[in-house]
Amino acid sequence: MSCGDLNRFVTRNTCRRRVTSFLRLLNSRQGSEHIAILDVLIALVSVREIYRGWQVTGILAWASLAEQGKYLIESILRACDVLQAFRFEGETLRLRDLVERTGINKTTAFRLMKSLEKGNLIEVLSAGRYRTTIRPIHLRKLHLGYAAQGSNLLFSQEVTASISRAADTEKVALLALSNEFSPKVALRNAEKLIKARVDIAIEHQTFEDVAPLIAGRFREAKIPLIAVGFPHPGAVYYGANNYEAGLIAGRALGRWAKQRWECNVDEIMMLGRVVGGSVPQLRMQGMERGMAEILGEHRSRIVHVNGDGHFEGALRAVRRHLRFGDSGKTLVAAINDPSALGALRSFEEAGRTNSCAVVGLGGSTDARAELRRPGTRLVGSVAFFPENYGPDLIAIATGILGHKPTPNTVFINHKLLTTANVDHHYPNDSAFSNDDPMFVRFE
Repeated sequence: MSCGDLNRFVTRNTCRRRVTSFLRLLNSRQGSEHIAILDVLIALVSVREIYRGWQVTGILAWASLAEQGKYLIESILRACDVLQAFRFEGETLRLRDLVERTGINKTTAFRLMKSLEKGNLIEVLSAGRYRTTIRPIHLRKLHLGYAAQGSNLLFSQEVTASISRAADTEKVALLALSNEFSPKVALRNAEKLIKARVDIAIEHQTFEDVAPLIAGRFREAKIPLIAVGFPHPGAVYYGANNYEAGLIAGRALGRWAKQRWECNVDEIMMLGRVVGGSVPQLRMQGMERGMAEILGEHRSRIVHVNGDGHFEGALRAVRRHLRFGDSGKTLVAAINDPSALGALRSFEEAGRTNSCAVVGLGGSTDARAELRRPGTRLVGSVAFFPENYGPDLIAIATGILGHKPTPNTVFINHKLLTTANVDHHYPNDSAFSNDDPMFVRFE
């Protein structure tokens, strides 16, 4: 085909469809009949009439795409689309999920999956689910939203630091906010995470009355929710087994009284908090039950004191209680470590250190420092290990998004920290000060 022939062809056939057909014709030519793209450009320069003002560069681009396209295999490209539909390593998808993500029709998608299965690139699971056996090179980054309990709370700081480290390790994009121990702020933060279109949210807030509202908003936005420490309706719960933790603490306190006082206990102080709903009650019930298992029928006076779940509140409440007189040998079952340390300080101020024994929950830095102090009356603290929350939460989040079976409740493993084992569980603790424990609210 000469340039003159090309000029007449394009002039007579000014419709886009025919120009496209012509370019396909060029790609099919072999040997001496295959005209070079440069010749096409030279010929088009002399063409006076081009359909609707088509530019020479536009025609050249079509020719270039057609030249490249002859090396592509459509079925392989579709198979690539299917493999790239798996966003996270280990993610399982149904056939309809693949159709939705790729835009490939169901029949073609099914045939592709069968072919990829035969090639050992796809694994067929039960319930009609598929999983890729290879790790995609370009994984879509998981966008995780996290609303912390409060930025000035020690336990929350440790949880946040753990999640941040795990997110960095797993290449997860993290949007972290602080609820500042406020139900109003928690609701606002939920809206912010929804507007940010996070893939999944982790909520750590302690107000039972707003939990259904927060959970409902995430559910309406179709964003999966993980609740840390406090259950939220419909969310996966991760955190302490509060009754079990209380049971461990109560048994430890009972064993100490049995060994040191031969079960001769005059008073049992249940140092809790009024607000917080069922979660603090579970802890207190567990501790009371644990002491009863060890002490048996030995009757002791049980008093309930509200320490508001923090050091200062417990310090004031126990001070007031001790002003009423000598209550004798007293076991103090505190709802958390700050409360336990506040009670200890009150007994020390009253000069009655040897008449008390205290147990706490949390395994906080300050409680560990107290356990290392010679002569301490802190019997132990049930550790929650907040520094380890991050890897577990990231694993749960990716599992949920990957449609992996996930239990509704995931409890942490509790350990009782004592003077004998605290260095074993926390060998790398830094030097501790003798200052008052910092103000830390309930966990």
